[in-house]
Amino acid sequence: MNQWYMQLKKPLWSPPSKIFGPVWSILYLGIIVSFGYSAYMLMRSQISWIVFLPFILNIVFNILFTPLQFRLRSNILALLDILLVLSTLIWLMLTIFPYKPWIAYINIPYLLWVSFATILQASITWLNRKIKR
Repeated sequence: MNQWYMQLKKPLWSPPSKIFGPVWSILYLGIIVSFGYSAYMLMRSQISWIVFLPFILNIVFNILFTPLQFRLRSNILALLDILLVLSTLIWLMLTIFPYKPWIAYINIPYLLWVSFATILQASITWLNRKIKR
């Protein structure tokens, strides 16, 4: 874990850093299955690009989080990004549900974790804000 991140103020309810790797590893299995099956549906013309678009955007925003948080060391950009991850996740669940409800359902753990991560990131951003006088 990045030394800079370890020194940030975090809420008391923040999980230990060692939890994040295993949780994301499990969640990525569902993400891969839902993305892969949706891509398959797109290739077979069972869904349109507009239904598949939130899957692509979600992956892009998900990938961007780590560089924004740990390379740029920007809590604000990381917060904006995780809000986009959450928004595109809700969008993809709503758009795919009429076609394949099970894809929306397997993303529920991802939704719960990203909701928690969004609240955590907002808290970290707030606790580490710089107050100008």
